[in-house]
Amino acid sequence: MEHEKCSLWKRLRVACNLLIGLRLHDLRAGQSFMNLAYSKSRLPFRVLRMCGWALSQMFSTIPVAASSVTFADRVSRTPIWLAEGNPLANHPWESDPQTRLPETVDTVVIGAGMTGASCAYHWSRQAGERNAVVLDMEDPAWGASGRNEGLVVMGRYFAMVRETVKPYLVRVRSDLTTEEQGRLAEQFASAYCRSAYANADLIEQTIQVEGFECDYVRDGWIQANDHEGQPALRESIDAGTARGFDDWTSLTPSQVWEKGGMTVDAPAGFSRRAASFHPAKWVWCLLRKSMECNVQLFTRTRVTAIEDGDVYRVHTNRGVIQARAVVNAVESHTAMLHPRHGDLIHPVQTQAAYGEGGPECMKPRMGLSGKRGFFGRHKNGVMVGSDASRIPPRRANCNNPSRFITKFMMGELMKYFGRSRVHVTHEWSGTPGFTVDEFPVVGSLDGERQYIIGGMCGSGTGVSFNAARCIVQRILGAEDPDDYPAEYFAPSRLLDPSNHRWPALEDRS
Repeated sequence: MEHEKCSLWKRLRVACNLLIGLRLHDLRAGQSFMNLAYSKSRLPFRVLRMCGWALSQMFSTIPVAASSVTFADRVSRTPIWLAEGNPLANHPWESDPQTRLPETVDTVVIGAGMTGASCAYHWSRQAGERNAVVLDMEDPAWGASGRNEGLVVMGRYFAMVRETVKPYLVRVRSDLTTEEQGRLAEQFASAYCRSAYANADLIEQTIQVEGFECDYVRDGWIQANDHEGQPALRESIDAGTARGFDDWTSLTPSQVWEKGGMTVDAPAGFSRRAASFHPAKWVWCLLRKSMECNVQLFTRTRVTAIEDGDVYRVHTNRGVIQARAVVNAVESHTAMLHPRHGDLIHPVQTQAAYGEGGPECMKPRMGLSGKRGFFGRHKNGVMVGSDASRIPPRRANCNNPSRFITKFMMGELMKYFGRSRVHVTHEWSGTPGFTVDEFPVVGSLDGERQYIIGGMCGSGTGVSFNAARCIVQRILGAEDPDDYPAEYFAPSRLLDPSNHRWPALEDRS
């Protein structure tokens, strides 16, 4: 009946509007979708299947969904997390325009997103009288940290990490047998999951101890799956459980409806310990707390170069700071700041949209994902998001959302939650950083005292807080447990794999 209400004229009109509105990134995103969805087909068949899918979307799914979706006359490109303003915007210049950068500090942290703010927080708790500054070319949480889904993920589950890191290990560790390469991939996955579990618990403990108000709720994350994906889902759960990682499990369709208000016809993956929060408030809380001690924040201060020597000279548009240590927390901007390491971390564009209204059955403060994107209920509306397309480094964090993708996700929203009225008011894009093996880098960038935390592949909340603790402790010479051993996480595994100190293979007996 719903399809009958959508006339042929309306279908043609919607399809024409979609075609007229196509931009370069739509084609880039379409290629990414095609390679992911039809990866097992040869290129000609991939293209044919993609064309069939696109026609179905333009003439069927999207027109039907569009009958209950409207767009504001001027859709804002400000993420909903920043819609009410940024309390640390233009800090400290807003209150004291005459402020000058310090000439010398112990440590400079570049970037005031989740990772940089986490470094600042741990520094303020552990560094005593030693001082640090945090620099950001815009305002805190301006980049990917303020443009995301708003989940504290446990990190990628064990089997996913194993499968994404394995192709790179096969390429660079040809000295190992196929069986040994598989074992090494499992060790990498175990190292990642151990650190991610500790990271999630540390975030919760910090929020509770500090009394941070960032809308934190730990109710889990649901990932829908279809019947074809059930063997892989079962294997991923079994693989993680066998290695001692029990967060990733499954829910029956009735449980999915009860927990998330989502309609599925097959069991879904479920991360039991994932949480939801306001990502920008998390960043602001961390920075405010750190500035009570021995950390200074300087926004709208672009770092242009880092000069090596007995001390590092950090060049900015406001002057030069000398520092004993530097932490790069710039994620997708790494290639622009460090051109010689341009292939270490590459930017990938994702996007989201927010609309008033939406399905009443959708449960708030719960991570919800379909096969092609994510959903979330916030305040009086819903958020949808998708895409994962590589873009040039110079385009990192350019706000360039695709209307086609937004409309596609409205169709996905209808698929899982039924028809509902949505009035789209916000639409934005963000840029997480990816490494070639989709495994983060946490360690020294130059073999000395310049560090990097990045390549978190859209799972920044699964890495950033604990990784920042680790790097701060290394700078301070602390002896606490290290969840990011160099043999797994050091940038040298990507920058210089032939000389990287790889982990020894574990004995399975």
